[in-house]
Amino acid sequence: MSPDADARVTDGLDDEDPAAGRRRRLRRWLGARMPFVSIALQVLLLLVILFADRIFIRIKAGEAGVHWNRFTGTQVDKVYGEGLHIISPLDTMTHYEVRKQVARHSLEVLSNEGLTLTLDLAIRYQPEYALLGMLHERVGPEYLTRVVVPQTESVLRKHLGNASAEAIYTNQDGLLTRAMLAAMEEIGRNFVAVEDIIIRRIQLPDSVRVAIEDKITQQQLLLSYAFRQRTAEREAERKRIEAGGIADYQRIVNETLSEDLLDYQGIRATRELAASANGKTVVIGARGDLALPIFLNDSNAAKASSAAGAAPAATGDAPPGVDQVPAGAYETLQDPSDPSVR
Repeated sequence: MSPDADARVTDGLDDEDPAAGRRRRLRRWLGARMPFVSIALQVLLLLVILFADRIFIRIKAGEAGVHWNRFTGTQVDKVYGEGLHIISPLDTMTHYEVRKQVARHSLEVLSNEGLTLTLDLAIRYQPEYALLGMLHERVGPEYLTRVVVPQTESVLRKHLGNASAEAIYTNQDGLLTRAMLAAMEEIGRNFVAVEDIIIRRIQLPDSVRVAIEDKITQQQLLLSYAFRQRTAEREAERKRIEAGGIADYQRIVNETLSEDLLDYQGIRATRELAASANGKTVVIGARGDLALPIFLNDSNAAKASSAAGAAPAATGDAPPGVDQVPAGAYETLQDPSDPSVR
């Protein structure tokens, strides 16, 4: 059958089923252009392979991405989180570290006396996650060197420039604390949250540092002296109160003390001494109408008793009720009436 006849037959079938006719016409069209379609698919696959790193974007843990479209610009209302994202190879995805970060920086400040102080800082900061698109559009990925560090230097110099070196070194009246809070607030206006600014060290000229430390030492010594003075005054007051109580006690005792009470207490003491098992020296004394023996513990007598077999006991006139008196016992006794023993 000729092609014209085949076309006429096909046109007749297309009139009966339009959908089937369209499919057949499409197959004929693709069949005639299949080499060109194959080449186009291969070129597209090659482009995908070549630009895979710009099309398939992988955002790691602790990161976020901001999408910049070549035709519409930065997408400030959307932040791309962790995972795999597909974008046009004409666009750009910028990665941001959204974890907490620490930056160390040294800052020189002039005091109102013209002295140079060096402050070693540790700045703990983090970009605002929800405002990451605004940060990318207005500041950029270099926000640490464009915002965090310059704003910190500016605010600290402004607040500390009118203070003395001693006030800065000792953080007088919370001077450094107020300056750091002001710097954190200023940085927060640029879509970056500063958690803390830590002053690791303050360096002064050696002569100034020694003078300030000596002054602080003397102030602490003065406070110590004042405290000890107050303690001594309290102790003196306590002793005065104690002495007054003793005086009152003695006055009350003197008022109630009588000769009969003294005799009674002497008899009790004599009985208690006589009942003890210790070696004693007995002294017979007299006071008024009452004569009581006085028992004195004598270390020499105890030693003589333990060595009774080695040394003979001295003989002599013993007091009533005592058989023997150890040798040397009378030599150790002293006359109670002698003023030198009182």
